[in-house]
Amino acid sequence: MIKEGVFLGKRYEILGRIGSGGMADVYKGKDHKLNRYVAIKVLKSDYRSDEVFIQKFLSEAQAAAGLMHPNVVNVYDVGQDRGLYYMVMELVEGITLKDYIEKKGKLSAKETISISIQMVTGIQAAHNRHIIHRDIKPQNIIISKEGKVKVTDFGIARATTSTQTISTSVMGSVHYTSPEQAKGGHVDEKSDIYSAGITMYEMITGHVPFDGDSTVTVALKHLQEEIASPAEEVPDIPYSLECIIMKCTQKNPENRYHDCESLILDLKRSLVDPDGDFVIAGTDSDRTVVMSTDELDRLNEKDYDDEDEYDDDYDDDYDDDDYDDDEDGRRKSRGVNRDTKKIMRILMIVAAVIIALLILFLVGNAVGVFSGPGLSQSTDDEQVEVPDLRGMTEDEAREKLSDLSLGLKVENERVASNEYAEGEIVSHDPAAGEKVDAHTTIYVTLSSGEEAKTTTVPKVVGMAEADAEKALAEANLKVAKNSEYSDDVEEGHVISCNPAEGAQVDEESTVTIVVSLGSEPATVPDLAGRSASDAEAALSNAGLTGNSREEYSDSVEAGFVISQDVEAGKEVSKGTSVGYVVSRGSQISVVTVPDISGMDRNTAEKTLQQAGLTASFAGEEPNERPYGQVFYQSVSSGTQVEEGTTVEFWVSTGPEETGDQDGSEENPEGENPDAAQ
Repeated sequence: MIKEGVFLGKRYEILGRIGSGGMADVYKGKDHKLNRYVAIKVLKSDYRSDEVFIQKFLSEAQAAAGLMHPNVVNVYDVGQDRGLYYMVMELVEGITLKDYIEKKGKLSAKETISISIQMVTGIQAAHNRHIIHRDIKPQNIIISKEGKVKVTDFGIARATTSTQTISTSVMGSVHYTSPEQAKGGHVDEKSDIYSAGITMYEMITGHVPFDGDSTVTVALKHLQEEIASPAEEVPDIPYSLECIIMKCTQKNPENRYHDCESLILDLKRSLVDPDGDFVIAGTDSDRTVVMSTDELDRLNEKDYDDEDEYDDDYDDDYDDDDYDDDEDGRRKSRGVNRDTKKIMRILMIVAAVIIALLILFLVGNAVGVFSGPGLSQSTDDEQVEVPDLRGMTEDEAREKLSDLSLGLKVENERVASNEYAEGEIVSHDPAAGEKVDAHTTIYVTLSSGEEAKTTTVPKVVGMAEADAEKALAEANLKVAKNSEYSDDVEEGHVISCNPAEGAQVDEESTVTIVVSLGSEPATVPDLAGRSASDAEAALSNAGLTGNSREEYSDSVEAGFVISQDVEAGKEVSKGTSVGYVVSRGSQISVVTVPDISGMDRNTAEKTLQQAGLTASFAGEEPNERPYGQVFYQSVSSGTQVEEGTTVEFWVSTGPEETGDQDGSEENPEGENPDAAQ
């Protein structure tokens, strides 16, 4: 456990532990550089010695750091300090989905779907960046105090599964793991969808579908046993939600949803049509097709047994018979008796015939078979141009619009007009020339027949929005507003107006003003991990300027960006200066070389070592220095060098003798002549 007050990366202060998991402890911290509170996940000591795991953890966390989404707990930074490997994340005040389920026992269908939509949306954001979570479970889903659902722990799960470093505490995830993941097979987006399905199952029932005395037992159940329908425990579960959960948790990945987008679409449909039968079982190719006329004839001629709800061919269209059996039983449990079944078969046949005739009509109409003066020339998918209805009566306009498959509605209030007689159309919305979908309603304003007073459009361009509205109101004019970005006009001020300033118009007519939104905002790019030159280029391309500074870093290579002051993805005004930190590489300690001349060998070595240098005795040579004293060092004293630099030194053997003046023999022991004096 890390003590409070400790700083990681010279930036993040530990304020206290807020949680603990199988692989990491989570602390509340403060980022003193950006002055915000963060969550810091620090790997436990069990994983710090696994170099493969550490490398995978760092690379996956860096990938997750590029994932910014409202339904994801965003990763801000990753690094190491004093042997501690940590990940800095968004701090979310709230409760885990696991705790929420335990608190409530089980959730309602509506709440389950609402939470699931946000959860799967977060997973989809990761899948769009080719990031597979691999550990979706309620413990990794956080519900904030504001009700926002966020997925957490991207990166750490993948690092675990990639190195097979899974402790007993981590294996709580086995209750949510997909069959292919349990047997060590290929894991992709559909594995996360399986885990999401198990999570939905737990939300609606209050427990996981498989449990056992050991992780191996649970894993085998995921591989071998079919998941019981949640309807067995929750009879009032909406049929569509039951089908969604069963499709997510199919053993065969090909029978699950192929992507999160399809799953989200069905979840949203389930909110508005709880008992709808729109979930497609099996693969994407197993879709309902319109039967041909021959097939309809054979279907009509066939004798149905009361015990047969589906024919054999229909059953064979599905890969998973158990899933069909669940649907069959589900429908029976809703009280579908034999007479009702017969009626349903008849209605299905009639519906199929109608669909076939409709398709035949549409195809014939497309090739001109049914074209003629009495038939509409537009379809629901066509767009038609709105005609000019001004001057027409209501009946004339209605007839004109009817020919174009458009509707008409008259506004209650009439307006005075000098141009149009009473009952004639003065204006309409959408206006003439606009393209609209077939069956769109056109709103028209009729003339009251009164003589309209005219007024002059006042000068409003350049005015503040409120002042322009006041000036137009004083001229007895109505105001309509549009807005657009402008680099020339201050935000909230008028760019232009229509009719133009000075124009003579009827009182109570409408003047449309265009209000400036200011300069078009620029989106701050993600600079982390880029070289300094790439970061400057990215900022320039976004219409922004850069302001770099350097810091030492043990985790980021020199010349590459460590962090940025403005969060990536944030919209700011063009020209804004974005500060960012560039790594100077690992910090190098510098020491000053001491003066060791005149010292004996032992003293010189100790002095150099105490200064943080490596001492190297080079040898002895005659010198004017007395015997045993250092007379030369390889690096001059006072020089600043990197800590640990080697300094060589030589020791004197005394002055070199020119001859024996008193005739005595040369000192055979090499003793210092001065010593005899």
